[in-house]
Amino acid sequence: MRSTHFLCLLALTLCLPFFSSRSSNAQTLPATSTAAATTRPTGPARWEKEIAAYEAADRANPPAKGGIVFTGSSTIRGWKTLASDFPDHHVLNRGFGGSQIVDATHFADRIIFPYAPRMVVLRAGGNDIHSGKSPERVFADYQAFVERIRAKLPDAEIVFIGLAPAPSRWAERDANRKLNQIVERYTTTLPGLKYVETYDTTVAADGSPREELFVKDRLHFNEAGYKLLVERVRPVLGAGAK
Repeated sequence: MRSTHFLCLLALTLCLPFFSSRSSNAQTLPATSTAAATTRPTGPARWEKEIAAYEAADRANPPAKGGIVFTGSSTIRGWKTLASDFPDHHVLNRGFGGSQIVDATHFADRIIFPYAPRMVVLRAGGNDIHSGKSPERVFADYQAFVERIRAKLPDAEIVFIGLAPAPSRWAERDANRKLNQIVERYTTTLPGLKYVETYDTTVAADGSPREELFVKDRLHFNEAGYKLLVERVRPVLGAGAK
């Protein structure tokens, strides 16, 4: 019996350093995280540099007030010929690519209101749909945009340029069209709102996308695409102010 106890004690004594070592190692292992750390800004902060650049340009060369502000996502941001396309109007490009309607609402204090425009032209909603928002949700965001502009600029006209399906997002065309339809109906219920239809400009007679209107990414307009856009927008701008 004493022999058995002796053997058990001996085995326990030999094993203690092993368990102690394992416990020590476990305590000193560095903590790991499953989420990669990132410093990339999210939400409206993603466009802070772009908005700040507009403000810097304004300080260097203050734009005339009472003109037309174009804002929205990449279709507006990439409209390099905006001023020459509408030479009879004081137009100002304040688009920022990749943005959604809520972003235009968020930055209205900085890229719309300072210019006291007589008209605000918005082309946005495509990125909203692409992010997974329903047409109804995007429309609610547009209503909030209208309310924001109306609160500060009650006499300014607000123009919504309807979405035109792009080849690279062809699967979203029905959602694009539904949003257009909802906004168009809403436009008839309030004075000072206008709607520009562009859906059909990028759809061929056989229902296929008009690839010839886009650059290589199949998402953004080329010169021919912008030419069609100009033709649709020009009539709603009214008489020239220059």
